[in-house]
Amino acid sequence: MAVLTPFRALRPALDVASRVASVPYDVVDTAEARVMTRGEPLSFLRVTRSEVDLPDSISAYDESVYARAAANLKDLIATAPLIVDDAPTLFFYRQQMGAHVQTGLAGCFSIDEYERDLIKKHERTRPDKEDDRTRHIVAVRAQTGIVFLTYRASVTVDDLATRACSGTPLYDFTSPDGIQHTVWPVSSDDVAALVRAFAGVPALYIADGHHRAASAARARGALRSLGHVSADADVFVAVAFPDTQLKILPYHRVVKDLNGHTPETLLASLRTRVAVTDGRPTPTRPDEVSMFLARQWYGLTLPGSPSGTSRADALGVAILQREVLAPVLGVGDVRTDKRIEFVGGARGTAALEALVTSGQAAVAFSMYPVTVDDLMTVSDAGDSMPPKSTWFEPKLRDGLLVHQI
Repeated sequence: MAVLTPFRALRPALDVASRVASVPYDVVDTAEARVMTRGEPLSFLRVTRSEVDLPDSISAYDESVYARAAANLKDLIATAPLIVDDAPTLFFYRQQMGAHVQTGLAGCFSIDEYERDLIKKHERTRPDKEDDRTRHIVAVRAQTGIVFLTYRASVTVDDLATRACSGTPLYDFTSPDGIQHTVWPVSSDDVAALVRAFAGVPALYIADGHHRAASAARARGALRSLGHVSADADVFVAVAFPDTQLKILPYHRVVKDLNGHTPETLLASLRTRVAVTDGRPTPTRPDEVSMFLARQWYGLTLPGSPSGTSRADALGVAILQREVLAPVLGVGDVRTDKRIEFVGGARGTAALEALVTSGQAAVAFSMYPVTVDDLMTVSDAGDSMPPKSTWFEPKLRDGLLVHQI
């Protein structure tokens, strides 16, 4: 079962929603956040990336950053303003990116279920990133980032979504990146029906936001140690999308050097391990990778995996690591190796070509995307997806639905 809890959202007044709503804190660095908040005092990045209001010399993890986040949230509540719903409720949150549309249910979900792995994970978290968001949640007494969940689609939930989304939306705006964001509140009768419907959902899966969920769990423990016990701290805010609506984009790889090879010797070495042909920028099958080297695209056909190989180890990103990146290019742990970088699929293959032709990278690999079924199968097995294997787009906006604890 999945425990779904309505909540009293802290959210922007209708006329300032588009100005408050911001990209997630972890898709921009400090320099980018400074640019995005310039001239926009209402941007929620001033809460999630509060170092933008402090001198460059101050570390993003300095205690003053978290104190400033709390102060900025207090100021934003007063000046935007941000308001709190009179009664707990749920929301449907729709995003449209070009022809792609996805509609998820925004509410709160159980930290106890998260800790018991009833809310399933597919990614390992980094302690330093957990530390940062845990300190942030404790300082501002709110979960400011939304976790992105998925579940196997339910006809009952789909029908309730259709009904709720036929009414007048609470928010409806297009963000600077061209994504349309539309939010509807759920009626009290349908809130009860959705809670019952989710009680029949066998499992929830974290699609994006592993660090946000882990930090919410750690923040509960930290607050309890301070004597702050609250039912609001027992849940985390998330939007749950049916698996049938999600689109996973590829997560590409670029390597900064050829590990002592020339383009010619690299190709010769690769041909001893994989099939190499003239290629195109975008692979068309899971066992294909497109490689951009010396201003030319090549196609790599990856070898199959032995019988009994786990789904995680049989994914193209895992095979590429075993057959190419580690043995030929000398890339070890992709989480820590500074010679490799990753490019989200939303940027397109033109970004890969630009990195290589400009000399910022020596070779690029355009990947075939994994599927939602891959993610669920790996999670059901208690396994982890290979690092940097999923890129979800569009991203949920911060600041629209904040959960105070």
